[in-house]
Order: sequence, then structure tokens, then C-alpha cells
Amino acid sequence: MKLSHFMPILILVGCASNSGIVPMGNDTYMVSRQAATGFSGMGTLKADAMREAYVQCQKTGKRVEILEAIDARPPYIFGNFPKTEIRFQCVQ
Repeated sequence: MKLSHFMPILILVGCASNSGIVPMGNDTYMVSRQAATGFSGMGTLKADAMREAYVQCQKTGKRVEILEAIDARPPYIFGNFPKTEIRFQCVQ
């Protein structure tokens, strides 16, 4: 088989995922980050998601209150790559 037959699969496997800020109502939001492979660390993903949450709340002069943080658990194989999802609220 030619390499060109595998290109769509390689492209899909190598994509990281970032939800951006997703409004959930009542100043409540969700943000998620997922690594492209199982070789990335969880720390950077979580830090990036937290930064995004803080930026969102700073826009209105409020502070972040974490409601829930969900992290993927190892082993990071077969599509279970490092992932974090943070649900938060912007409060006074």
C-alpha cells in the first residue's frame, strides 16, 4: 500500500484538541485540552486550560472558581491521550 493511503489516518492521529471557552450559562464555563499523543504531560495541558479560564474571568473583573476538574487517567494508549476538562464559574 502507498504512503498516501495512510496520510488521512496520520493527520487524524496527530491532532491535539482545544475546545476554547464554552459558555454553560450563569457565568459558568467549560474548557478542555487534549494532547495529540500519549507522550505529552498532563501538567502543560492543565496549565493552559487554567490560563484560558483566568483570561475569561478577567474580562469581567471577576475571579475563577473551579467547579470540577476531570483528567484522563493513564495508560495513555489507544486514543486515551492526556486530557483535562475544567468547569468553572466567574465570581465576584
